[in-house]
Amino acid sequence: MSTAPDNHPEASVLVIYTGGTVGMAYNRRGELVPMNFDQIRRKMPELRQLNMRVEVQSLGQPIDSSNVTIEDWLRIAALIQENYARYDGFVVLHGTDTMAYSAAALSFLLENLGKTVVFTGAQVPVGRIRTDARRNLITALEIAAARHPMARTVRVPEVCIFFNDVLIRGNRAKKVESQQYNAFRSENYPPLARAGIELEFNDKQIRLLPAARLRVHQRLDERVTVLPLFPGITERMVRAQLEAADLRGAIIETYGSGNAPTAPWFLQCLREATDRGVQLLNVSQCEEGRVMQGRYETSAYLTDLGVLGGDDITREAAITKLMFVLGLERSAAETQRLLTHDLRGEITIV
Repeated sequence: MSTAPDNHPEASVLVIYTGGTVGMAYNRRGELVPMNFDQIRRKMPELRQLNMRVEVQSLGQPIDSSNVTIEDWLRIAALIQENYARYDGFVVLHGTDTMAYSAAALSFLLENLGKTVVFTGAQVPVGRIRTDARRNLITALEIAAARHPMARTVRVPEVCIFFNDVLIRGNRAKKVESQQYNAFRSENYPPLARAGIELEFNDKQIRLLPAARLRVHQRLDERVTVLPLFPGITERMVRAQLEAADLRGAIIETYGSGNAPTAPWFLQCLREATDRGVQLLNVSQCEEGRVMQGRYETSAYLTDLGVLGGDDITREAAITKLMFVLGLERSAAETQRLLTHDLRGEITIV
C-alpha cells in the first residue's frame, strides 16, 4: 500500500502485523477477536495522507500477545533482516500485554541496528470511536520514517515503543496501565521523543548510529526462570525453581536496592545453583531505582555467592537479555561480563 499522493514517497516503512487490540474487532458474540489488516486500512483512510510508501506483512495468523513465543520474536527479527535494505524503517503492530518483552527481545537480537523499529498498538480497538489506535499507528509511522533535518540520517536507530504520545526505548519499557491510554512507562530513562503539535526528539538520549553492519541473532535460550521473593517464601518453593534439571539462568527479584533474606537455607540454595553453573541475576522489584549489592548487609553476601547485580534493568529486559546472552554459548566468565555490561542501552552504568 502506497500512501504517497504523487507516487514519489519521501520514505518507505514496513508494517509487521502480529495482532493485538490494534487489530481487533467484535464478533457476533461481542468478543474481541483478531481481524485481517485490510480492515484496518479501510477504517483508517487518513493513512493515505502520509507521503510515504507503507507496506504490510503479517507474521501469520494474528495472535493475542499473551500467546507470543520466542519463535515469534525470532520471526520478527528475520523479517526485518530480509527487508532491511528495502525500507527506511519498521513498525511492529503488537498487543500491549507482552509488548515490552518483545521490544526488549528485539533490541538484543538486532545488533548494530541502524534503522528505526517502532512497536505500537492500542488499548482500544481501531473500530471504536474513542480509539487510540489511529494516533499511535500514524505517529509510529512518522517516527519510523523520521530523519535528522540537516544530516538526513536516521533519527532513532533503536528498537522503541510509541504509545500515548511518548516514545521510549524498548528495553526500558514496562506496561503499567490496563485501563488508561498511558499504558507504558520508562522509570529509569527519559523519553526519546514526545508527540505534541510537532514531534520533539530528545536527541541526547537516543543511541548513535552504529559503525558496523546489522547483525541479526537467531538464538535465544528459554531455559530461564524468574524467582520473585516475598515474606514467607519457603525453601521448598525456592528449590522447586532453582533445581530444575536444565535450568541455565534465573532472575532473582529482590527487595529495594537488591536485598534478600539471609536465612541459611536460602543462601545454600543460591550457592548450590551457582555451583551448578546457573547464572543468577539480581533485579529489584521496585519500578524505580537500581540494584546496589552490598549497600546493606542483606545484599552484601550475594556477590560472594556469585549473584550478578542487574543495576537498573527492568524485569522484561532482564529476562530477554538472559535468554540472549545464554544463547550466545560463551564461557562462564564472558557470559557474566555480558550480563553486567550495557549492550543496548538497557542499563545505566554509574
